[in-house]
Amino acid sequence: MKKITLSIVAVLAFGFANAQEVKFGLKTGLNLSTWTGDVEGVDLKSRVGINGGGFVAIQFSEKLTLQPEVMFSSQGVIVDDAVVYVNGIGNVEGDVRFYLSYINVPVMAKYYVVKRFNVEVGPQIGFLISAKSVTTVKGYKGENKLDVKESFESIDFGLNFGAGYDFNEKISVGVRYNLGLSNIAKTVEGDNTKLKNSVFSLLVGFKF
Repeated sequence: MKKITLSIVAVLAFGFANAQEVKFGLKTGLNLSTWTGDVEGVDLKSRVGINGGGFVAIQFSEKLTLQPEVMFSSQGVIVDDAVVYVNGIGNVEGDVRFYLSYINVPVMAKYYVVKRFNVEVGPQIGFLISAKSVTTVKGYKGENKLDVKESFESIDFGLNFGAGYDFNEKISVGVRYNLGLSNIAKTVEGDNTKLKNSVFSLLVGFKF
């Protein structure tokens, strides 16, 4: 963790020292998230969530901008027709919604193909701040809510790809895909399940 923090600080220091222009901004939008990995035979549905946070646009030239961000991201997935254990009932069939919240720190390199249109790529580290499950059991009323943070890794690594369009010097829109690279399921004895985040995002940004 210390090495990662120092690397980010070094990148930012280099960027500020060599920048032609630096602007700060805010962005927000929607996520469409799911999981990949050991999900064969599991009926997964994508979950809609929100994201939002701030960024620093460090412009090196008309073509190249470095953009570190700090973003809150609501992710997770919906599992239909899952077999779950409920105290006092036993194994039953139900639908489970997973709500995972992260603080994500992407560092994006943006290249302007033409004046207002850019493509971007960059690494991301995510910090899990909460994880909850809500189970609806078929044939029973009510919901079973659990804190499942201990079942997931606290840190997630990914790689982002995206594209964006600047309407003017202040307002922009973009789409982004986060490809999860690390296993988010905490490994326990007898269970080597591997799950990775997969998130599409639609974003609107505003520069000050």
